[in-house]
Amino acid sequence: MKRIIIIGTGFAGLTAVRQLRKLDSNVNITVINKTAEFLYYPSLIWIPSGLRKGDDLIVPLDNFFKRMKVTFHAGLVTGLKANGRVVITEKGELENDGLIIASGGRFIKKLPGIEHVITPCEGIVAVETFKQKLQQLEGGTIAIGFGGNPKEPSAMRGGPMFEFLFGLHTQLVKEKRRDKFKLIFFNPAKEPGKRLGPKAVGNLLKAMEKRQIETHLGHKIKGFEANKVITEGGEFNADLILFMPGMTGNLWFDQTELPRSEGGLVKANQYCQVEGMDKVYVAGDSGSFPGPGWMPKQAHMADLQAKVAAENLLAEFSGAKAQKTFTAELVCIVDSQNAGMLVTRTPNRSIVLPTMRLFHWSKRWFEWWYLRQYR
Repeated sequence: MKRIIIIGTGFAGLTAVRQLRKLDSNVNITVINKTAEFLYYPSLIWIPSGLRKGDDLIVPLDNFFKRMKVTFHAGLVTGLKANGRVVITEKGELENDGLIIASGGRFIKKLPGIEHVITPCEGIVAVETFKQKLQQLEGGTIAIGFGGNPKEPSAMRGGPMFEFLFGLHTQLVKEKRRDKFKLIFFNPAKEPGKRLGPKAVGNLLKAMEKRQIETHLGHKIKGFEANKVITEGGEFNADLILFMPGMTGNLWFDQTELPRSEGGLVKANQYCQVEGMDKVYVAGDSGSFPGPGWMPKQAHMADLQAKVAAENLLAEFSGAKAQKTFTAELVCIVDSQNAGMLVTRTPNRSIVLPTMRLFHWSKRWFEWWYLRQYR
């Protein structure tokens, strides 16, 4: 019986499990992660307003793994050997006949003073810290922005920051405190969110103007102080700073022979195969894939890549060649707590639909639909 190891319990890792079981009921699957839990990152945006609590977004995976006949190995991966056939963890080594790397990315924390900012996609603790500090403020300036990895254009996560920004405005209006706060959005690009498409950029900037959100755009970020954002175009004070850095590869990649992109991610081809390695695949934020520069690092893209990786790996087990490919596809609802803007993009088209309450409720419905697979 073939043995497959999947590293990670995020979107890509769990989708790979489901796809493998859909296609093969007998293959041996082992999943490695620190905990047997799934965190639904897209709904972190609703924690500051109280629409969601941290526990709402964590799904224990014991029942899911039991249904899927998966062996779970609790531990951190520290390296690979034997060209990927052996995964080294803090609790021992595991052999495999096929490997899918779905361990996510790592935020680049190199800017001076970055310890003074809150990075919300680091998880529940970070967002709850933001919520607590926001509640303690009676007024002041709140700065929200994101950066990128200059060596890996796709390795950024800007969408959630627009959602935190617009959601914060809505929350402060509901609390009748909006007039006490100045909101500033900052970004090194002159057209933030360009990967969503040119029309989306215009809509986002108009949405900021409508909400009286100030902008500081087109200036490289130099660093932070406890109450200050510093850029090459000047600096400004802020009582609270929310910032999403660009992403790179996991630290344990450094203890392997995995081929790396210039930006530090695992190099893969259109079949999600890791370049130069046999039956080793990558999906989601861990990988650097061929395709357009706007290809997103988001859950939907990770799911598409994970399905391709699982199908191609099983094909190789049967003696066939990997042939399944994925399409670069961005699907995003930029939520503002009570409404949302729908943005979709493929190589052939780009669609932006105006902000409507329907899209907010669609996002909430999708959360329920997606999580029920694992509960």
